[in-house]
Formats: sequence, C-alpha cells, structure tokens
Amino acid sequence: MSESAASISSLPRRDVTSPLRRWVTEWGSAVVDAIVTIGDLTLFTWRMLRWMFTRLPSRGTLLINFYQVGALSLPVVALTGTFIGMVLAVQSYAQFHAIGLETRLGVVINSSLVKELGPVLAATMLAGRVGSAMAAVLGTMRVTEQIDALTTMGADPIHYLVVPRFLACILLIPALTIMADFMGIVGGYFYSVIILGIDHAAYLNHSREGVAGFDLFSGIFKSIFFGGIIAVVSCYRGFHCEPGAEGVGKAATTAFVYSFVLILTVDLFLTIVLNSIYYSLYPSGASFI
Repeated sequence: MSESAASISSLPRRDVTSPLRRWVTEWGSAVVDAIVTIGDLTLFTWRMLRWMFTRLPSRGTLLINFYQVGALSLPVVALTGTFIGMVLAVQSYAQFHAIGLETRLGVVINSSLVKELGPVLAATMLAGRVGSAMAAVLGTMRVTEQIDALTTMGADPIHYLVVPRFLACILLIPALTIMADFMGIVGGYFYSVIILGIDHAAYLNHSREGVAGFDLFSGIFKSIFFGGIIAVVSCYRGFHCEPGAEGVGKAATTAFVYSFVLILTVDLFLTIVLNSIYYSLYPSGASFI
C-alpha cells in the first residue's frame, strides 16, 4: 500500500491554476508595472525641471543639441511636409471637382496642415529621428557605465544630459512645425495650381479665408507639448536601458512607440481644450485675421 502511494506521489502534478487566476495575475502585474513606471517617470521629470530652473547647461552643450535636433531635422521635415501637401491635393481634388468647388481646395489643405498635420508630422519625424537617437545614445552610456562615471565625478547626469535635450526639443519643434506647415502649403499649391490647373487667384483667396490666426497658434502651442514628450520619454528610456545591445535597441524602439502614442493622446485633449477656448471667445467662429 505504501509503495502504491509513493508511486502516485512521484507522478508529475498538473498545473491546477485556473485560467482566470493566471489572467488576473498577468494583468495585475502589468498594472503594477505601469503605475511604477508612471511614478518613476514623474520623479525623473521633476528632477529635470528642478535643474532647468535652477541652473542652465553651458552654451556649448546647448548649441550642440540645438544643431542635432533642429538643423539636422529640417530637411526631412520639409521634404515630408511637401509631399503631405501634395497627397492632400490628390486625395481631395476629385470630391471638390465633382461639386464645382475645386477652387476651395486650399482651405482644406491649409487648415488640415496648420491645425493637425503640421504639428503631428513634425513631432513624428522628431520622435523617429531624434527621440530614437537620444534613447540609443543614453542607453549606450548607461550600458557602458558612462552615466555612473558622471555621478562619480560629481556631475548630475540629469543636468548634463537630459536638460539640454529637453530645451532643444521644446524650443526648436515650433520652428520645425512652421517649416512643415509652410512646405505642405507650398506643395499643395504647386500640385493644385500647376498640375491640376486650378485658378491661381481664387485658390489663394479662399486659402486666406479658411485659416485663422488662432489655427496657427494652436498648432505651434501643441507642438511645444509634443517636444517635451519626446525629450522626456526618450531620455527616460535611455536612462533605464536594459543591459546589452538588445537592450539599447529595445530602448530606441520603445522610445519612439511611447512618444508617438502619447503625442496622439495629448493632441486629442489639447484639441478639445483649444476648440473650447476658441468658440468661447468667438462664438460665431470669427478669425483673428
């Protein structure tokens, strides 16, 4: 009897954990990790803001980051904005031509670019070109213990590495947004007037009527938040990079993905707030200009 009991006890036991319990455990762990990450990111942002208002970085450090964020991003933002304007003209012309309103095509192109596509486009290009590079550089410094070396030498890594990148993003992304708007408008005008043959004077008159000064302001205002998101998320992912080359690649990828998702989320809420402010100030939809 004892031998049979021993043989039964030696058999491998099946996992009797219910699927519901496993599901709750996995989601619970994910929620806890998300809360910890949000708290850690908040403390990271607070330390950066405290240094930014306490002592600015040196001019040389700022100029290097300004050049990398602004000047090197200008060609890709301008080229992408031009083609976006042309694509809008191609996609919208058939519908407007069917109802005889092709001269008002510029209203749709310019309004879409200035309000939404310009800021989001510039932020997406910045997140892909600059944000991923920031995460990769800082992640490599974390893996090779260069950030720890800065701390050992008495320099604060947040002040030396994060604050210049944050200032470069929030100060230069409005200029990149304006460039994306301008090149998109030029691209839409070129395709509409030169290729599609829309009347030049009518196109410009309707375009001028359809875009208000508040539209331009709202796009530039939103871009400042987008630049801050890109800098904070990318630097945070770089500082918390996992060991090895795979960790650096993962940090660069997650920096872009998280930045893009947050940009779209913040864009939604800012658009709702700005529209509410605009229609409370101008109930009839009057323009600034």
